[in-house]
Amino acid sequence: MPQDARKPREQQVFSITSAAESQSEDRLRREKRYALSMGIRTVCFLGGVVLVMQPMPWRVMGWIMFAAAIFLPYIAVVVANAGVRKKGSGPSPFGPEPGKQIEAPRNPPLDGA
Repeated sequence: MPQDARKPREQQVFSITSAAESQSEDRLRREKRYALSMGIRTVCFLGGVVLVMQPMPWRVMGWIMFAAAIFLPYIAVVVANAGVRKKGSGPSPFGPEPGKQIEAPRNPPLDGA
């Protein structure tokens, strides 16, 4: 048997560009985004503790940082869960997109007989 006959066949590789990212990759991305937001919240809280004990111009900044630390968890959850599905990332869950349907063949009208 000739050596050339034993070469593996070259298979065609198909690219699926509209496929959504895997659930594990999506979850990891959202967890990183949430952890970053919670890190910023911790910095705001600690900065607020330090600045509230300072004289008046800095005290206001401390209260602003406390307010940011209170609202950041809500914002972090919304941002972490937003954008899970991007446009063009797979088929629409709401049915076929307009203009992408197969049209029925057009038959010429029959003459009255």
